[in-house]
Amino acid sequence: MSELTTDLAPLVTALSFAAKKHRHQRRKDVEASPYINHPIDLINVLVNEAGVTDLTVLIAAILHDTVEDTETSFEELETIFGKKIADIVQELTDDKRFRKEKRKQLQIDNAARASYEARLVKLADKICNLRDMDVSPPAGWDLDRRREYFDWCLAVIDQVRGTHGQLENLFDEAYSKKP
Repeated sequence: MSELTTDLAPLVTALSFAAKKHRHQRRKDVEASPYINHPIDLINVLVNEAGVTDLTVLIAAILHDTVEDTETSFEELETIFGKKIADIVQELTDDKRFRKEKRKQLQIDNAARASYEARLVKLADKICNLRDMDVSPPAGWDLDRRREYFDWCLAVIDQVRGTHGQLENLFDEAYSKKP
């Protein structure tokens, strides 16, 4: 395992912040897993499976759903974590003013224009989501809906191919388990 040679205090601050923000949230799986497991899974994939140790990327991965899914603002993230991390999170945040179908299409349309750091987080996010979908899909999702989700993830990731070969291989492996 490669050693993180940077100061870990900001990473721990981000973990604590995300844990507090997501404390009442659960995943949609049958077990209703604690939501915080998801961003922790992202940084595990980034560090331990893909060798990504850029602290900015890891912090953005931990925080990637805070604005979208909690009462967090970009200004709050910028104040605590800095403009670069807030900007990356903004790139990864769906605009809830749009219907779900439009938000999903915007992810496909905007993926190729995302920063390198946001693309790394996006890859890890989709890897984790497909793995979760394979082993513990959301309650009430039928086979067609799960297949559609796999294909939508592929459409997003196809826009960022060439970003990080190892993450792309991990995504392809997860996609190969499409039901």
